[in-house]
Amino acid sequence: MKLSVKDARKLIFGALTGAGTKPENAKYFTEAILDTEMSGLEGHGFYWLQYYCAHVQSGKVKGAAKPKIKTISPVSFRIDANWGFAHPAIEQGFAKLVPAAKKYGIAAMSIHNSYNAATLGFHTGTVARQGAVCFGFTNAMPVIAPVGGDTPVIGTNPMSFAVPGPKGKIAFLIDQSSSAVAWTAVKRAADQRRPIPLGWALDKSGKPTTDPNEGLAGSIVPLGGYKGFGLGLMVEVMCAAMTGANLGTQMGSFTDNEKPIGCGQFFIALDPKKFSGGAFDKQIRTLMKSVTKQKGARLPNSRRESNLKRTLREGLEIDSALFETLQGYVMGNKKRIKKM
Repeated sequence: MKLSVKDARKLIFGALTGAGTKPENAKYFTEAILDTEMSGLEGHGFYWLQYYCAHVQSGKVKGAAKPKIKTISPVSFRIDANWGFAHPAIEQGFAKLVPAAKKYGIAAMSIHNSYNAATLGFHTGTVARQGAVCFGFTNAMPVIAPVGGDTPVIGTNPMSFAVPGPKGKIAFLIDQSSSAVAWTAVKRAADQRRPIPLGWALDKSGKPTTDPNEGLAGSIVPLGGYKGFGLGLMVEVMCAAMTGANLGTQMGSFTDNEKPIGCGQFFIALDPKKFSGGAFDKQIRTLMKSVTKQKGARLPNSRRESNLKRTLREGLEIDSALFETLQGYVMGNKKRIKKM
């Protein structure tokens, strides 16, 4: 079935608040989930919303949590998500991070006692739209084993880098995991009982497999072999050691309703005007043109931007069974969202 963007927003917000999330904690989160789904990142939007709602109801995450922000210096901030969703902590942290970067040239913030940050590029893109270059990192439950090993020690551990463009736009944005494929892709394949391509996952003995269940029980292949594992280690340092949050091996599952996750995030914002002496915009335009002038080449994030425009016109597809599950969380269930 299909939903208009307006009705999709109502469904997301209604499900989050109906499950027990405070409205003020659900607004930015709603926009993040909606942007993810509109960007064509299947499996990262509506699919995960059912877990977010279940985790609020079970008490795994506190829907009414109030983040606590500690100012370490004029350009550094430490945020306690207080075992609530990552999004309210990120949103409130950005209110301090961006002005500090604009004033001093650079600023950073760490988050601990946190939760799944979902699509990391949504957050770095939010900063880029305010005119700052942004690095973002978040860690996750262990699914990647070291090269040569067979026991996962780090998560898919994504990192994102967003570059501001003129008039509040994003020039380009990089958002990638340290794994060859997102864990969610393997999980959905298992849910749908279909095989996965070779090169996605390894079984418990470290051998390549096309069985998604064997892959989930084993490990996800790191991006580019040892290089991807190295990137994942960098993210783990930034999100666990630098923040005081849990290592992947210490956090709760992203899917069950029991132990809290307790992961971490880290963001760095830079004012390009101060560092570049005014040359930033010109250099970025030249850099972008060197890519886009080549037939068949595209900039990172261009496909997402195209999908955003398309889904704004055409609406969003959602599995009917998943729609009904989410509707069950809508507060009071008084207003049924109509199908397009």
